[in-house]
Amino acid sequence: MSKLYVVPTPVGNLEDMTFRAIRILKEADIILAEDTRTSSVLMKHFEISTPLVSHHKFNEHKSLGSVIGKLQSGQTIALVSDAGTPAISDPGFLIVRECIRNGIEVECLPGATAFVPALVASGLPNEKFCFEGFLPQKKGRETRLKELSQEQRTMIFYESPHRLVKTLEQFRSFFGAERQVSVAREISKKFEENVRGTLEEVLVRFIEKEPKGEIVIVLEGAPAPVKIKGNKYKDKNLSQNEEDNSDME
Repeated sequence: MSKLYVVPTPVGNLEDMTFRAIRILKEADIILAEDTRTSSVLMKHFEISTPLVSHHKFNEHKSLGSVIGKLQSGQTIALVSDAGTPAISDPGFLIVRECIRNGIEVECLPGATAFVPALVASGLPNEKFCFEGFLPQKKGRETRLKELSQEQRTMIFYESPHRLVKTLEQFRSFFGAERQVSVAREISKKFEENVRGTLEEVLVRFIEKEPKGEIVIVLEGAPAPVKIKGNKYKDKNLSQNEEDNSDME
């Protein structure tokens, strides 16, 4: 019976590969890989000889029909990204949606995802959180940051090392220098690091020492409104003038 398997791969340490993931990749007819050169290293390490086919954000719309056709003909296909769980800030959503539309079974294996260890190790509240992935590079970036300035849940972002300082500077402007943040880099690798503190403190740290590796930013949410007399609420950060004006409304 045909099926699409979504298979997480390690974000760094190869020991994080599961036995089941290795078995599925060996048994599949085809492996769709975000970058066949990157995935071939992993396949060689685990002695997986299943054919690799390129499937990335630049060709996924064109190759979608062919992939669905193969699945409908009875083939089993595994989908992997360069690291972590496919479709989480990586290609995968389109093919999963198309499989569901065509009645093709989809199974996602549990496994590595960078933001989960970053969130847990941050020490910030994690009972509720929002995952933002990569922010827009230009258009819509400031609008989104302005919207998130009122977000009370812990926020999670992905960022590249060469843009980290600029992003932290923007966070300081929109969220305030005292907002708590944790920057995780090189998760599960030899030089894994979690830098925690206020936005001001962490920004200074990475201005002094240029960051390297994959980055996950975990940011404290906005303070919840405080109930005041008259059954009204106010933000803890409101100035006295703003409080007086709110009472007059």
